[in-house]
Amino acid sequence: MASASSTLDTMVLSIAQSLSAVERTFYKLPGSAIIERYVRSSHQNDPGRTFLELIIFFLVVRTLLQSRTRADRNNGKNFIEFTDKEIDELVEDWVPEPLSKPLDDVEAAELAAIPVVAGHNGPHPTLVNTGKPAINLASLNFTGLANNEHVKQRSLEAMRRYGVGSCGPTGFYGSFDAHLQCESDIAEFLDTEGAILYSQGFSTISSAIPAFCKRGDIIVADRAVTLAIQKGMEISRSTIRWYDHNDLHSLEEVLQSVEKERRKRKGPLTRRFIITEGIFERDGTMTDLPKLIELKQKYKYRLILDESFSFGTVGRTGRGLTELYNVKASKVDMLVGSCAIGLCASGGFCAGSRTVVEHQRINSPAYVFSASMPPLLAVSASEGINVLRDTPSLLTRLQENVRAARVLLDQVECISIPSHRASPIIHLYLRNTSMSSSKPSNPSSPIPRDAPVFDIEKEERLLQEVVEEAMAQGVMITKAKRARGLEITEAQPSIRLAMSSALSKADTEKAVHVLVKILKRKFR
Repeated sequence: MASASSTLDTMVLSIAQSLSAVERTFYKLPGSAIIERYVRSSHQNDPGRTFLELIIFFLVVRTLLQSRTRADRNNGKNFIEFTDKEIDELVEDWVPEPLSKPLDDVEAAELAAIPVVAGHNGPHPTLVNTGKPAINLASLNFTGLANNEHVKQRSLEAMRRYGVGSCGPTGFYGSFDAHLQCESDIAEFLDTEGAILYSQGFSTISSAIPAFCKRGDIIVADRAVTLAIQKGMEISRSTIRWYDHNDLHSLEEVLQSVEKERRKRKGPLTRRFIITEGIFERDGTMTDLPKLIELKQKYKYRLILDESFSFGTVGRTGRGLTELYNVKASKVDMLVGSCAIGLCASGGFCAGSRTVVEHQRINSPAYVFSASMPPLLAVSASEGINVLRDTPSLLTRLQENVRAARVLLDQVECISIPSHRASPIIHLYLRNTSMSSSKPSNPSSPIPRDAPVFDIEKEERLLQEVVEEAMAQGVMITKAKRARGLEITEAQPSIRLAMSSALSKADTEKAVHVLVKILKRKFR
């Protein structure tokens, strides 16, 4: 008995000495004091967590010490040995899966109907299928900058100086003086403290939104915002509330409901944003900017305004809605625009206060991780601004063409035109009898109450016939292209006309008159 007790004491002493040695060794390691504090605090607050972490630790060690792949390979399990002949047969029989599903008959026909331009594009491009020039009402060349010889010459000079690429993101060797000058020109043109340049138009708004809007923030958005805005709101993970398309009375009701909801659950004040477009890409309608600013100030919201289709197209010198409505740009928290559409260059921009701009330089994914636009296109954008500033007659001529087109189109009874009368993009819908409801829609759903009903496939086919017949008669028009299945709500099919100051009033009237005759004949 005494011998057993002596052996046990010796064993306990040996274990104690070993643990003491391990403890001394542990405290010699760098950072051991931090680990000790963490373990003590964790065990004191939640003893069960300590037990769980020990189990996880031993499982990790056991997994690292095992070499399952090597053991299986040695045992011959889960591995099949093929001869060279069998390998060759398998390679010959292998058929790769297609990257996309094959085109159906309708898609193949639309692809074949896309016009091919011989030579450079412009107001009167030559079509390959007819061999004759056509009047171009399809390209987004609103003020004719795509064909401006001065802009072309300055772009060629920039290409010889900088090359054709930027070779990196803006923060990593991708910044050139041309980019900084372009940002300065945009800020000065819009009368804002600063502006930031993006290399892609689509990623501008879809990246600027999540740079500011985070989980828990509130976004109130128009139900007809473009796909880029939809993706930006989705990435932000903010709480989204919707108001009826271009209905500021509906917007005010939603703003009131958001505040009532917050007070009811006694929630904290969060950052709140209104997001909408100046001229809507979907249908050409225009927002009432003064009323919108009045609501955002009344209910303490920040306003993000996408002017992709209004910058460079409306206002005396193309400054957009702020110039059209004589509103100070500082009253809009973030002005987002497109250099590709308004200036016929590339990319986009976000203008606002200096804080807004600098925040995006380190928090906007498209700015941080994307290569900056080629310097020659930044020079092209800067020169485009100079042309708009010095030649306001371009905007006057554009509006004259818009009015001339609307006079003829308003006489056609088989179509409806939702576009604002000053909008340079004019959408033509086939008239339908669906009625809108006077009852408010659910702010939590992007689907409006009693949404208009239309047959997408049928209307797309009918409108494509109009496009092809107009093309055969020397008028280049297009349907509005949609990413079907990707947008939250489907847009009604439409023909989209793009007015241009590069065309004379006579050419515009001639082209629209051809279109009017086709519409009256097909849908009488």
